[in-house]
Amino acid sequence: MIEKTFSILFYLKKARNLKGDQRHIYARITVDCVRVEISTKLSCDSDKWSSLANRAIGKSEKSKQVNAYLEAFSLKVYQARKYLMENDLEITAESIKNVLRGNTPDNRMVLEIFAEHNQQLEALVGIDFALGTLTRYKTSLDHTRSFIQWKYKTDDIAIKKLDYDFIHDYSFWLKTVRGCSHNTTVKYLANFKKIVLNCVKKGWLSKDPFFGFKMTKREVVRDYLSSEELTRLADKDFRIERLGQVRDVFLFCCYTGLAYIDVKNLKRNQIVIGIDKEKWIVTKRQKTDSSVRVPLLPTAMDIINKYEDHPKCAAEGTVMPVLSNQKMNAYLKEIADVCGIEKELTFHIARHTFATTVTLGNGVPMETVSKMLGHSSLKQTQHYAKILDNKISEDMMQLRGRLKSKSD
Repeated sequence: MIEKTFSILFYLKKARNLKGDQRHIYARITVDCVRVEISTKLSCDSDKWSSLANRAIGKSEKSKQVNAYLEAFSLKVYQARKYLMENDLEITAESIKNVLRGNTPDNRMVLEIFAEHNQQLEALVGIDFALGTLTRYKTSLDHTRSFIQWKYKTDDIAIKKLDYDFIHDYSFWLKTVRGCSHNTTVKYLANFKKIVLNCVKKGWLSKDPFFGFKMTKREVVRDYLSSEELTRLADKDFRIERLGQVRDVFLFCCYTGLAYIDVKNLKRNQIVIGIDKEKWIVTKRQKTDSSVRVPLLPTAMDIINKYEDHPKCAAEGTVMPVLSNQKMNAYLKEIADVCGIEKELTFHIARHTFATTVTLGNGVPMETVSKMLGHSSLKQTQHYAKILDNKISEDMMQLRGRLKSKSD
């Protein structure tokens, strides 16, 4: 956008740190009647200054030096204006001042831009984003900062230095120095890519440094409990109360699909009567803020009733007495040993067990399972169906039956 009016004026400004008639020389830049002031870092005696000419007067060497500097300063102002015009940026007094100070898009710094993104995201938590999204981007920013310090031995770098080699080395660092798995590395790079693409869209980067870099996730076979293991876990009589409670919480998640943090936060008022007149869990996933509506199966309902009078649950209005994630996972290892389960039990296995053994394995449609898990798309749920050999067997048995009936 071309400005209508533009001017630059030099003037003297009194300051406490100068003695006698000495004054600081300031530049006043005005664009469309809006003005800004910027110091030239020079000074001049008031009696050696012409307000009409905007210059120092006299033929002394100092006056000549001052005037030569002001001419050069004026040239920089016009160059800043030209820079904004050539890059199709809005010409304002403030934008000219920013260019003079070196605060141009091509001089912007990677971590500075990343931090600004996170600040905006934080302001939108609960509106457009879940808290878990902010946490993920904060972690990604920390990783990016550590990588830059490791590779460049500096606190930040200009975005114009981003190229394919940066992305390739960042991926290498995440896998080796940080010890991230391939899929975790891809997740962190995807977070960083969002920041980079924003810079490309704003014209701060001429090309995408991710171009040509492969970011395909590898398929991971997730552990889950079989029907036999689930029964073994449910039937085990624990003499130690804390192990029994942890088993119950884990089992509850196996029959509801709730993640650790969601069962920990689950309140009694989130157990409601559903459309079928049966009890449902109606809540939101903390990780994604997506809605979760799960009809309660008999096993889950029995566990809820078991802890109805538990002091901690009664005092806090919670459904289950849930310990810290670290303690719960530590006790799950003990439980696995006692029950003869060789798989490494973690809370996420409960969610996988609900998706596979409890629901998909019993013919519940994938669309329904996806809704109960709080997934935003079927793609997130599909990988569970890939590992159910018994489901494949059942489907093929039905096909054999249909083919046999046709041939008879």
